[in-house]
Amino acid sequence: MCSSLPLVQSEELLTVQSGHLNIVASDFDARPMSYVTNDGYRTGYEPELACLICQHLGLTPVWHNLPMADFYTCLETGQYDAVWFNQAITPERQQRVTFTRPYGLFDEAVLVKNISPIASPADLAGKRVGGLADSTNIALVESFSGAEAVPYPGSDKVLPEMLMALRAEEIDALIDDELVLLVAAAEDPSLRLAFSLPTQVPFAVGLSKDRQALLAALDTALSTLIADGSVAQLWAKWIPWKPFPFS
Repeated sequence: MCSSLPLVQSEELLTVQSGHLNIVASDFDARPMSYVTNDGYRTGYEPELACLICQHLGLTPVWHNLPMADFYTCLETGQYDAVWFNQAITPERQQRVTFTRPYGLFDEAVLVKNISPIASPADLAGKRVGGLADSTNIALVESFSGAEAVPYPGSDKVLPEMLMALRAEEIDALIDDELVLLVAAAEDPSLRLAFSLPTQVPFAVGLSKDRQALLAALDTALSTLIADGSVAQLWAKWIPWKPFPFS
C-alpha cells in the first residue's frame, strides 16, 4: 500500500518535494546494507551513502517503509523519487525504471540449517530453496539441477519470514545476497552459509524513466564521491571483508 505525500511532482523541481529526496525502502533488518535501530534511526551502507549523496546535493533524505512487492508500483505513482533498498539491476526492472550507476557489486549465497549436509549447488537436487520472488536470487535456483524454487512475496518482513521458514524446515535452503546471509548466520548458531556464488550483481538506485535530471544529479554526485574516496570509506566501514569494487 503506497502512503500519500503532501506534494506531487513539479517539472520545476528536481525532486517531488523541494529540498527532500523521498525514498522507497523497507524497515526490515538487512544489515550491513540497511537497518533501523531501536530508536528509529536508519543506518547501514545504503542509508549512509544516501545521506552522503543528499548532503552533496543539498537534499534531506526521507525514508518510506513499503513492502518490497510494492516498490515499483508505488514509484510509478509519482509520489516518490527513488527506490533505494537492495535493488539489483535486472532486465525486468529496467523495463519499468532507470538505474543510476552501481554503488556496489554483490555476490549471492545459500543459507541452510547447521545440521544440513548441503555444501554445493549439486546438493540442492530435490530440495526446496526459498528466495525473494522476482529477484536475481530466486532466478538462480533454475540453474541448480533438480532444485525446487519457493518464492516469497516481497512483504515488509520478507527476510525474517524466509529465515523463519528455514528454521521451521518449511524450506531446505535460502538463497539471498551474501552480505545479508552472513549476518544471519553470525547471529544464529543453528544456521550456516552453505556456499557462495560469485555473481557480482550490480546494485543501484531505481528512478522513474522520466526523471532524467535527478538521474544525472545522482550519477554525478555518486561519481564524485567514488572519485574522492568517500564511498570507499563507507564500504570499508560496513563491508570490510570485501574489497571495494570500484577504483
